[in-house]
Amino acid sequence: MICTTCYDSPLGKLTLAGKNNKLIGLWIEGQKHFFGNFKDKTKKNDDLVIFRKTEKWLDSYFNGENPSIENLDLNPQGTDFRLKVWKILEGIAYGEVVTYGDIAKKISYDMSSQAVGGAVGHNPISIIVPCHRVVGFDGKLTGYAGGLENKVKLLELEGVKIRDLKVIF
Repeated sequence: MICTTCYDSPLGKLTLAGKNNKLIGLWIEGQKHFFGNFKDKTKKNDDLVIFRKTEKWLDSYFNGENPSIENLDLNPQGTDFRLKVWKILEGIAYGEVVTYGDIAKKISYDMSSQAVGGAVGHNPISIIVPCHRVVGFDGKLTGYAGGLENKVKLLELEGVKIRDLKVIF
């Protein structure tokens, strides 16, 4: 059974999903791949400990702080490749950006940036697993499953300078 709750954020409503008291999903309303491939039955439950921890994390984040994910039990569901990419995303520092190519090189010398982009786009734990910190090779903001305008808001919240949908290095 997957439990869900909602969180009102500056980006709009976020849906949180948990299973076995671990966070398995966090999506922005209208996000592509919303709820991914989960087939389990769901029920609304606002009282899970992981939801309270996640809401506290989100409160801190949206107040411009840099909360640690160490106290959050994350359990994203995906292929081995996607899990590897999402683990790399977790290591991108607050207020920093990396390119799809940077991530590809960490996996294999011949890994395709497009394959990495597909995995990044299917990240089921938005914001906390910071896929918004990934940009094109030239710093261009190249899409975001939660909407490009939300990617801009998240990066600007973290102090990243953006002009004409491009990161200013």
